[in-house]
Amino acid sequence: MEKPRAIEYMNNSGIVAIVAHDAGGAEILASYVAQNNINCKLVLDGPAVNVFKRRFGTVEICTLEEAISACDWCLCGTGWQSDLEWRAIEQAHHAQKRVVAFLDHWVNYQQRFVRNGIQHLPDELWVGDNDAERLARENFPGIPIQLVPNPYFIELKQKIADLEMRKTLVSNEEKKVLFVSENISDHARLQYGDERYWGYTEFDAIEYFLENINVLGDPVERVVIRPHPSDISGKYDWILEKYAGIVKLSDGKPLIEEIVESDRVVGCESMALVVGLLAQKKVVSCIPPGGPVCRLPQIDILHLRELVEK
Repeated sequence: MEKPRAIEYMNNSGIVAIVAHDAGGAEILASYVAQNNINCKLVLDGPAVNVFKRRFGTVEICTLEEAISACDWCLCGTGWQSDLEWRAIEQAHHAQKRVVAFLDHWVNYQQRFVRNGIQHLPDELWVGDNDAERLARENFPGIPIQLVPNPYFIELKQKIADLEMRKTLVSNEEKKVLFVSENISDHARLQYGDERYWGYTEFDAIEYFLENINVLGDPVERVVIRPHPSDISGKYDWILEKYAGIVKLSDGKPLIEEIVESDRVVGCESMALVVGLLAQKKVVSCIPPGGPVCRLPQIDILHLRELVEK
């Protein structure tokens, strides 16, 4: 008997194994669970644990084996920092449970499902927007793909409206840039064994940005570096020391609050750049010369290299 399509479970989902490691995918899955009142077994590790705790308070975390055994189907993220979701797809297939993966980004689609040269693909892919749908269909022509409006972005739009309303009550704010870091070197080392596989690291990117900050136009009074959830403590201490007059580290408040408080959002290919667009901020990708062109498909993202060359 053919397994029912997972999209049909959205209103009558049974028990769902929710599997996430990376923060981006966890934000989407946590929002989906909350909005649809999902009866689920949570399999969480890494940054995803804090995402769900922030959203739901105390959470009960199962092992992957327990969740796959108990569930009717599985919904997982597509992170790169571990093999958790990759193993979830493998184990769900072995248990003859339907498995759906929610793509939370717009790059490295094929690589998200490969570990040690072995590919495990889900039965179905969910995407949150038209750009992701187009890219997914190009990359996975044989897999059913469903457009499920990004539940995380739905919530962010309301939060942005609320925060902007509060912001209007505050005057004399300094001109601020939020730099959203990405753990590019660890990703490249984990996936390819070479931290400079893409021709640059996160340190190259932030230095390139700070060296060319004047091309942004209006004088910048403050740059706030927001570390990636997987960054180790003290990673940017040398940047804070070198640029002590202008740079400070994020105080850890929610991403959307830091974006709303800023005039510009700068990074490489982080999902936070797209969140910046949702908040109607000027958004800049600062991948330096030697690295590839930013692969995010959103046309409103500016590119520092092009601004420098003008």
